[in-house]
Amino acid sequence: MVALARAWIGTPYVHQASAKGQGTDCLGLIRGVYRELHGADPEAPPPYTPDWNERRSAEEPLLSAARRHLREPKIHRAGATQSGASGVHLPRRAAARAGHSGEGPRVRDFVAPRGDGSGIWGDESIKPAQILIFRIVTDGPAKHCGIAAGDDRFIHAYAGRAVIEGWLSRWWMERIAGVFEFPGVEE
Repeated sequence: MVALARAWIGTPYVHQASAKGQGTDCLGLIRGVYRELHGADPEAPPPYTPDWNERRSAEEPLLSAARRHLREPKIHRAGATQSGASGVHLPRRAAARAGHSGEGPRVRDFVAPRGDGSGIWGDESIKPAQILIFRIVTDGPAKHCGIAAGDDRFIHAYAGRAVIEGWLSRWWMERIAGVFEFPGVEE
């Protein structure tokens, strides 16, 4: 799965496109990997703007589409029982962006290196190949996404440039609004 996403690295950023090597945006990357796995897009996305600073609508189109076509993982960390919007424990700030209390692990539980080479996630949190959806502006809609690559990294389309593999830093972790998996795929 991660190898499929990495094959898109270097594809130029083109808003609303989804063509490996020719042009894509963040949603186009997810759609392209989905097509490689399942043969077709699950649905044609409606027109959308590249602006992260829009007002949030009750619909949350990106999160709604993810819930229709992707799988929400159940992940528990260190025996905790509370979960985020998609079953994944989120840092408090990310929890607020996702619209829930976020009780449970704090940011430091996700970003402190473990010292054993397993990175910020450890064994019971975000896994490689999971789809990460981000809410960049607190009161704005969730409008960015990427694919976890492991080793504290993720693959996403960088606006104005290309698909890159970058660090999943504290800044990005605090903006997670949802975590999903491709259906029918076991990593």
